[in-house]
Amino acid sequence: MSLNLDFTNMMAAALPAGQGITLSEWENAAAPFAAAHAAVHARTDDLGFLTLPNNTALLAQSEAVATWADGRFTDVLLLGIGGSALGPIALRTALCAPQWNALTAEQRGGKPRLHVLDNVDPASIAAVLARLSLANTLVLVVSKSGGTVETMAQYLIVREALALALGEAKAREHVVFVTDPAKGALRAIANAEGVRTVDIPANVGGRFSVLSPVGVLPAALLGIDVRALLAGAGHVTSEAANPSLGSNLPGAFAVLQWLADTRHGRHVQVLMPYADPLRDLALWFVQLWAESLGKIGPDGRSVGPTPLPALGATDQHSQVQLFMEGPRDKTVTFVAVRGRTQEGPIPARHADIPELGYLAGHTLGELLDIEQRATAGALAARGRLNATLTVDAVDAWHMGALMQTFALATAYAGALYGIDAFDQPGVELGKQFAYAMLGRAGSEAARAEWDALPHPDPRFQL
Repeated sequence: MSLNLDFTNMMAAALPAGQGITLSEWENAAAPFAAAHAAVHARTDDLGFLTLPNNTALLAQSEAVATWADGRFTDVLLLGIGGSALGPIALRTALCAPQWNALTAEQRGGKPRLHVLDNVDPASIAAVLARLSLANTLVLVVSKSGGTVETMAQYLIVREALALALGEAKAREHVVFVTDPAKGALRAIANAEGVRTVDIPANVGGRFSVLSPVGVLPAALLGIDVRALLAGAGHVTSEAANPSLGSNLPGAFAVLQWLADTRHGRHVQVLMPYADPLRDLALWFVQLWAESLGKIGPDGRSVGPTPLPALGATDQHSQVQLFMEGPRDKTVTFVAVRGRTQEGPIPARHADIPELGYLAGHTLGELLDIEQRATAGALAARGRLNATLTVDAVDAWHMGALMQTFALATAYAGALYGIDAFDQPGVELGKQFAYAMLGRAGSEAARAEWDALPHPDPRFQL
């Protein structure tokens, strides 16, 4: 069980015309990385994601709810947004059978379907509620603050539907809050009404929370091996204790992307798994990288690369044309799978047709692997920076390892950029304007600022 990062194609020595990171740049980055490493690991008390893999008490909360719920429900409905939704979706896609929600109960081994409401579009919410049997549905409400406007709106609608269908007392048995251990609206409701709760530690931010009950509880409900998930993350955390850049994989990823962005103008950073189960891992990474690193730097200038998801081989027929011949502003990190449980042998048919005959004797897994290597080589041949992160398998251990790798890399990158990777001030003003327009108490100043904004100008409308 391992992760390996090959960044040969990020380096100038492997690329034509002096493209890429020079050996001196890489070697000189050891000192700033050591400082970033020290800054991150000195914050164990307030960076709770570092201790999640070994938090057995927190794991016990999720396992207790999963044991209680086992066999009681055919469906789990998760209400959340941002990391509260993207993490559980990524785990379901990677670690459950494909098209999980379309399988029969027997095919799912008696485990429930998982539906995630990650937006407040009324059409989507109505459609999900219309097809669920609420008597057989467990609802997870995921909000650390208990005040996330979208999740709270979802909760009020779903809680009302449960009450109408089951009665107030029974409805409470179908709800679990995933929230702050001591404060917030959901904690207050839980204390007043006896609703089951599991904790999001106070020192764990939303986009770093997938290895807390935010991701672990829904994973456990689906029968995913959450202990292996945490073990993989714990392995990466232990390995990352090494402050040497040459021995710290998350650190190497962070430094490579930081150098590519700040020294070589590669401001767009693509994550491109070559495995359908990892499709949603790329979407989870996008939120983690974007919301953490897009900030105002200490000198007042805006910093932060733009993450972009892609999927191999699908996006070889869409985005790769841009990666190959578009602006030289991108890096591509491929995620390759060394061991596949299903290879998909290709039948030997139409041997007389050149366009088909050569495929005989090969497999779909081999085809994916070859296409990944070919794309990496083609990009390198054109001076396009890329790296390959390889995992031995798509399983719970490696998924935990991948997620903790990217979480640590994000923390290191924040320190390298000189910003706080754990806040999100850029989204707060929009939230305050929304609260003001909805009439939330305490939003008067935001309302005044909103009212002072320019009104729509007829000159600029079509």
